[in-house]
Amino acid sequence: MMEAVTLAQVAREAGVSPSTVSRILNGTANVTPEKRARVESVITRLNYRPNPQAQALAGGRSLTIGVITPTLNSTFYGEALAGIEAALNDTPYHPIVISGQWRTEREQEALDLLLARRVDAVIMMGGILDDQILTHVARRVPLIAVGRDVRGLDHSCIVLDNTKAMQQVARHLLDLGHRQFAYISGAERQQDAMERRIAFLGYLEAHGVSVPPELIQVGRYTEEGGLEAAEAILSAGRPFTALVCANDQMALGARLALYRRGVNVPGDVSLTGFDDVFTSSLMTPPLTTVRQAIYDIGVTAAREALNLLDGQPVARQVFEPELVVRESTAPPAQGVRP
Repeated sequence: MMEAVTLAQVAREAGVSPSTVSRILNGTANVTPEKRARVESVITRLNYRPNPQAQALAGGRSLTIGVITPTLNSTFYGEALAGIEAALNDTPYHPIVISGQWRTEREQEALDLLLARRVDAVIMMGGILDDQILTHVARRVPLIAVGRDVRGLDHSCIVLDNTKAMQQVARHLLDLGHRQFAYISGAERQQDAMERRIAFLGYLEAHGVSVPPELIQVGRYTEEGGLEAAEAILSAGRPFTALVCANDQMALGARLALYRRGVNVPGDVSLTGFDDVFTSSLMTPPLTTVRQAIYDIGVTAAREALNLLDGQPVARQVFEPELVVRESTAPPAQGVRP
């Protein structure tokens, strides 16, 4: 197998310094046309292929994009990360992924570590760090925020229309005849969790329906959290015919709690989720949920980060939700009674 031709060999053959060859390759050399032609002729004759990573390092780039995600143990974030990886596959860039573990201090540590590694850009998946911190970071490296709006960085945010999504869920259940609801929210400091909760409860109130406080629980966006929140709701002793969860993972945990109490879905209680992760259609019964293009959101985040690195303009992007009606919702029957 032939050894790769080096930049030093090209320089020696052309009778110039390696730095001159490097500057000619990156377009910054101030040399005579004759010298440029001689170097380019040697490059062609020796079939020299520049090392893109070495060129990037010489130009001050690491060819890495840092990604901070609340958790690695998540079907939702797994799909988004797959989209990021796919978008970077045909580029010189590679992702460095770190979990913030749903904790502010851990997110800050992850951000500090990525900056110390001199990543070229950062993709922030959700998270609870203050906007001020993210705008400060964006002055150092290009930053894309996913699933949240960041004051001062409106142009580089990728979000879902959570208000429209939860109004679709509420309208669907009201049209079925439901008037007694329970709700499991995501982590209270998550922007999308707050948006979904406010939109859902606000839509119900606008239609003359209120939800008792004890039937509103926080499930932390995890299966375990959904299980615990549903158990608290079932123990509250208040009637409800529909249980709405702010993501599919919590709906999965809630389904287990209902099963253990002998509550039939949807015969006794209708159940909904949010996200439409691939397991949602495999639940028993298949879950009515809100579909967001998780993989495509990841692809878009990576492409927007690359656009920022190339000095291209970017703009705030809003993904549209889609209500997916499956077999976990039906007109109210018996419901859960105290």
